[in-house]
Amino acid sequence: MKIKSICCIGAGYVGGPTMAVIAQKNPNIKVTVVDLNAQRIVDWNNKDLSKLPIYEPGLDDVVAEARGRNLFFSTKVDEAIDQAQMIFISVNTPTKTYGAGKGMAADLKYVELCARQIAKVATRDKIVVEKSTLPVKTAEAIQNILDNTGNGVDFQILSNPEFLAEGTAMRDLAVPDRVLIGGDSTTSKGQEAIQALVEIYASWVPKENILTTNVWSSELSKLTANAFLAQRVSSINSLSELCEVTGANIQEVAKAIGMDSRIGSKFLQVSVGFGGSCFQKDILNLVYIAKSLGLNEVADYWHQVILMNNHQRERFAKKIIKTLYSTISGKTIAFLGWAFKKDTNDTRESAAIYVADSLMDEQAIIKVYDPKVTSTQMQLDLNYLNTRSESENIKYLKTQIDPYTAMDGAHAIAVLTEWDEFKSYDWKRIYKNMQKPAFIFDGRNVLDRQILENIGFIYKGIGY
Repeated sequence: MKIKSICCIGAGYVGGPTMAVIAQKNPNIKVTVVDLNAQRIVDWNNKDLSKLPIYEPGLDDVVAEARGRNLFFSTKVDEAIDQAQMIFISVNTPTKTYGAGKGMAADLKYVELCARQIAKVATRDKIVVEKSTLPVKTAEAIQNILDNTGNGVDFQILSNPEFLAEGTAMRDLAVPDRVLIGGDSTTSKGQEAIQALVEIYASWVPKENILTTNVWSSELSKLTANAFLAQRVSSINSLSELCEVTGANIQEVAKAIGMDSRIGSKFLQVSVGFGGSCFQKDILNLVYIAKSLGLNEVADYWHQVILMNNHQRERFAKKIIKTLYSTISGKTIAFLGWAFKKDTNDTRESAAIYVADSLMDEQAIIKVYDPKVTSTQMQLDLNYLNTRSESENIKYLKTQIDPYTAMDGAHAIAVLTEWDEFKSYDWKRIYKNMQKPAFIFDGRNVLDRQILENIGFIYKGIGY
């Protein structure tokens, strides 16, 4: 089967970049990305590539090459579904906020809506690809919906989870560690579907890096990969607190254990805590699956990773409050960074949101500078927590478009995102214009402690 037309439902952080690269590498395949969010599609079609709805280094170049040639962004969902041979489902799967599994299970309502829409529209055989991060056995549910509400069409379901790290997503897509494709290899049609997707990726990915499994293994591998990565972050963060109490240096400890070839050095950088759309959601999903199967010890083990991450955020906020003489009411705290990591404008589950919320409970004024996150998004993030009124959030959180303005007159600075530009600021100028004593709480350990202390700052890093 030679694929000539692809549709992707969902123009978000996964669907947009992934389809852009597939279109770039397969100029003979028409790739249409659809979304019901009309403004998002307008932004994807903006002639000014700096206005794309997602910031990802290198994304603008890929979009510029493929858009209008074989890459299209549209709100015409039904038309794209009808024309496509292969349909990717790349919609949001947030943690449930209601009913059974509240706070842990993945909310699959958007995935189910996609399946029902495909079933309603399709009049020809389709390959449906799970791109969203989904719990084990979701493909079975999608298959049931399609088989029982369709128009006698044959649907083959594949699982093709993404393994992208925001900030390096374009490199991850161009040179992936592996591409994972799960499908039903027990039937000839299933084998054809798997091979069709393999051939799309094989246009630029070495075939030895394309791994095929059954659907269930593919779905579980995604959850497990994120759980293992998050576990490393929480593990090193748990030791950072021990280092602070004993006088050890977490950076020295991380270097020592990272040189062990059995462990490796990646994901041993301490911080105020991990964020993003995947780690917490996927671990909670894994916990829910384990609990639902009666595997309580397994569930408790993985849940501890989340508890440690929450603790790391909470203790960072408490350290700021305690250091500022246990009273921050009316004091100004400048935040450097709001995105959950550098080189992205994604703020989902960012540590900055929760630290700001804790400090605002103490009536501190938060002045935030982030090079890519808008003031509107910051307010939306706080309003989502529903811990105070929107007017109170506006009162206590002030967004600045200039970093020096954010830090002028501040009692303390808190680094919440590891943007590279923070290292090159004129710190003598910043110190001169701050309240004294001038505190810096480096939640990413990215600044040079010695230089700052020589200027006069009181520096508080993590883990030493």
